[in-house]
Amino acid sequence: MIYHGNRFTLKPDVAQQDVEEALESLRNQGRVIPSVKSFVVGRDYGGEFEWGATFVIEDLEGYWEYLIHPAHRNTDRVGLPLVDKFVSFDITDDPDPEMGAKIAALHQRRFDSDPELTKLISDLDEYSGSAAPGEHGR
Repeated sequence: MIYHGNRFTLKPDVAQQDVEEALESLRNQGRVIPSVKSFVVGRDYGGEFEWGATFVIEDLEGYWEYLIHPAHRNTDRVGLPLVDKFVSFDITDDPDPEMGAKIAALHQRRFDSDPELTKLISDLDEYSGSAAPGEHGR
C-alpha cells in the first residue's frame, strides 16, 4: 500500500468560500478516483501546516491513475492558487528499495506532461515532495 499525503498552509487572504471549494475538491478525489481505497481530508495538528489530506492507494498503477484523474486535476486548478506552503510525501510498506524513485518518476512524468500544473506548483512560495519542480529539474 502507498499512503500519499499532502500538508499545506493557505495564503492569509483566501476567502472561506474558496477554502471550502478546495477542501471539497480534495474529498471528491477520495470519493471518485477508483484506485483510492480510503482517504482523510482535514485540519493538520502538531506541525507547521493548517490542512492535510491522505489517500491510500494499492500500487503504482493506481498511483498513476490517481495522479492523472480529472478530479485530481480539478483540485490542482482550484486549490494550488490558494496555497502558501505545500509538502507531499509517501509512506509505503512495499519492500522494493526503488519504490521512492518509482513514485518520484510518476510525479516527474506528470509534471513533464502538464506545463500548466508545473507552473501552478512553481508559483507556490514553498513546495517540497515527490519530484517537486526544481528538485529534479524543471
